Amino acid sequence: MNKSIFRAKAPPTPQNPAWWLSPLDAQAALAGDADGLSQNEAAQRLTKFGANQLRDHKKQLLLLQFLARFKNPLVLLLLVASAISALTGELTNFVIIFVMVILSVTLDFVQEHNAGKAAESLRQSVSIRATVIRDGKSIEIPVTQVVPGDLVTLSAGDMIPADGLVLIARDLFIKQSLLTGESYPVEKHPGSLAASADDIQDATNAVFMGTTVISGSARMRVVKTGATTAIGAIADSLTRRAPPTAFEVGTQRFGLLIMRLTILLVLFVLLVNAWLGKPWLESFMFAVALAVGLTPELLPMVVSVTLSRGAIHMARKRVIVKRLASIQNLGSMDVLCTDKTGTLTEARIHLEQHIDPQGNPSPRVLELAYLNSFFESGLKSPLDEAILAHTSFDISAWQKIDEVPFDFERRRVSVLLDKGNGRLLIVKGASEEIITLCTHYEDQGNSLPLDKTARARIHAQHIALESEGFRVLGIAWREVPADHPHAVIGDEAELVFTGFAGFLDPPKASAGAALAALQDSGVSVKIVTGDSELVTQHVCTQLNIPVQGILTGKEIEQMDDYALRARVETANLFCRVNPSQKDRVILALKARGHVVGYLGDGINDAPSLHSADIGLSVDSAVDVAKEAADMILLDQDLNVLYEGVLEGRRTFGNIMKYIMMGTSSNFGNMFSMAGAALFLPFLPMLPTQILLNNILYDLSEVPIPLDKVDTEDLRRPRVLDMNFIRNFMLVIGPISSVFDFLTFYVMLTVLKADETLFQTGWFVESLCTQVLVIFILRTRGNPFKSRAHPILVATSLTIVAIAAALPFTPVGAYFGFVPPPARFYVILAIMVVVYLAIVELAKMGFYRWYRLKHPNIS
Repeated sequence: MNKSIFRAKAPPTPQNPAWWLSPLDAQAALAGDADGLSQNEAAQRLTKFGANQLRDHKKQLLLLQFLARFKNPLVLLLLVASAISALTGELTNFVIIFVMVILSVTLDFVQEHNAGKAAESLRQSVSIRATVIRDGKSIEIPVTQVVPGDLVTLSAGDMIPADGLVLIARDLFIKQSLLTGESYPVEKHPGSLAASADDIQDATNAVFMGTTVISGSARMRVVKTGATTAIGAIADSLTRRAPPTAFEVGTQRFGLLIMRLTILLVLFVLLVNAWLGKPWLESFMFAVALAVGLTPELLPMVVSVTLSRGAIHMARKRVIVKRLASIQNLGSMDVLCTDKTGTLTEARIHLEQHIDPQGNPSPRVLELAYLNSFFESGLKSPLDEAILAHTSFDISAWQKIDEVPFDFERRRVSVLLDKGNGRLLIVKGASEEIITLCTHYEDQGNSLPLDKTARARIHAQHIALESEGFRVLGIAWREVPADHPHAVIGDEAELVFTGFAGFLDPPKASAGAALAALQDSGVSVKIVTGDSELVTQHVCTQLNIPVQGILTGKEIEQMDDYALRARVETANLFCRVNPSQKDRVILALKARGHVVGYLGDGINDAPSLHSADIGLSVDSAVDVAKEAADMILLDQDLNVLYEGVLEGRRTFGNIMKYIMMGTSSNFGNMFSMAGAALFLPFLPMLPTQILLNNILYDLSEVPIPLDKVDTEDLRRPRVLDMNFIRNFMLVIGPISSVFDFLTFYVMLTVLKADETLFQTGWFVESLCTQVLVIFILRTRGNPFKSRAHPILVATSLTIVAIAAALPFTPVGAYFGFVPPPARFYVILAIMVVVYLAIVELAKMGFYRWYRLKHPNIS
């Protein structure tokens, strides 16, 4: 869903009546019973109503997808040029240009289509699912297969899969700010409403697609699905394209750079040829061919294929990519914010201590904690599970009356229970919050006033537990009148403090090494947790994590955004923070220019997952966290994340290889063609020869996504730096042009070449240098030590062999080639070797200069 919050009143209309006003009629119309729909009936309704999604995502026919590739302006220009050739009698040119265009478009389409299918298959494996009742059995199905009439069971952390009526509810609180703008959760319950309740905000008996269950449980019957839901009315706003990533912005800037160069060169060639009086059609075709040669038309394909291959490799390492562009973001990430539980620790929490305010073991504390956890209907935390697993009590005498569900601002949960002889409100939560609500404390069964001395003693007990690494909950209670009907936040006052429950969560043995590896690779790890600073420091000590600085939620609350931006650089522990404070930390880091990742799995993590450059969650996370994340880790392990970071950098490295090829030797060759038009009485290369050169060059580049990336390129996060690309082009491009002009000299003065031999010789030379230079540019180091992928080697050498042999074939004659003399190939071999050696020296000098100028990012 989109990150914005919408205020949608969604007034009823004839097409969208307030269906929640007549729940009995709506249920009858949908003809379901307690066993839910049958599978056959569900299949029929899926056919009738369509998939449960905001937009119809029917895939475009492959033919239409293929034809869409011809919208490229340069492709259209080439087709127009080929048509002009046909009209003027140049049928050979028409056929050659047309075949070249079809081959280029087909190559791009096939590669990107196959990559897209693989990536989509991976995304589907972590799609959001709903629990429905079919044929009397509870099953999980993809949300897209939910149909009107389905019975859906809901629990805390679920996203509502469709609009529907609440049939059964147990302390059901829904966050529906996405639709109404309400910041606080709304309680839902079954029943009929007054006729005036025709607004979503008043629909307390209905739940709506895209909203989130904060606490409680329920059963609903689906009434509206897909585009007919309330959220469907604002589907255009919700499904707007996400803001472009830094990488996407970089590629756009790269495209603009190439476009400017292309326009300048094409205009230059047209003006020069017009001034020299050369045929206008031939000059136009030459200029168009130059434009095609300069355009990195394979860049979208290379990016898509490389990212898709990266997604497949990451899936093998237990990371599922939902948004392909996030792979590059992961590689560029230089700050990772993560919670402590489950990443630094095993998430196998055990209840170790239950003590009274005097520090003595207390069965009373354990019993009250157990009652609170047992009757709590919200999202069961690992602490609740640890309490319930520790022991059991006979709760048959107790009856639950009401509950104040947990929220991340109060950091506590209260349950109102009745035992027949009175009602008791039991409160459990963050110790420091609980103690402030207490006026008395228990001492051997007696309730004593909580004076200043007692508070100091209890506080010291709390600090001692946390210093030993215990996560601590405070337990308190109060009696209420026997007719007290509901529990509200205001009841959480004048409590009697009973004691502490202390929990241990052992640190992961692998976490320390994984954090060190991330740190060594240029990723700073910052721990952002609701736990206390003492507990977090204890875990850091066990894992040998140096503590650079600590900020608490209270300190963050007192800072403005500018002060926080100054502090986030030096602190690496952010403790006792609530969801809004987590979000502020991430936004402050982004404002400092960092690429920020956030790893979270709870309801409270959704805002931070949205705000981060790369949102990371786990397969066991709640629905709202998985929906917000860009990637899903199938193992909650920082080692898995570290492997993902390296894969992101490999992906970025291979994309950079294509960009650097396109902006160096390729640009140099096209510049040489434009320059040659100044002094040659004929075209240095025919338009069809330029197109053939371009398609063969593109074929040699196709295996780049398969190539390995040097270890040096994996050591630090990198971003698409246009200054780096421009400077590299200005260093390497002219070298290519110099050798092109050297070829001109050899052809004209040594070989005394005529027009056709000149064009043949330069075609062979330009293609050989363009293709073989990949072995120099693909690595920052020694090309003999960094081995290219065998397929890249085979493809490149095959293209060079084709270029050398083509003039001797009948096909070459159609393109206007003639066989060069044998000594041409001897001279060519020498020139190629010298060219590659000089490019290697220039490359080494460039990187040496770049490292000196940018010691922190090179």
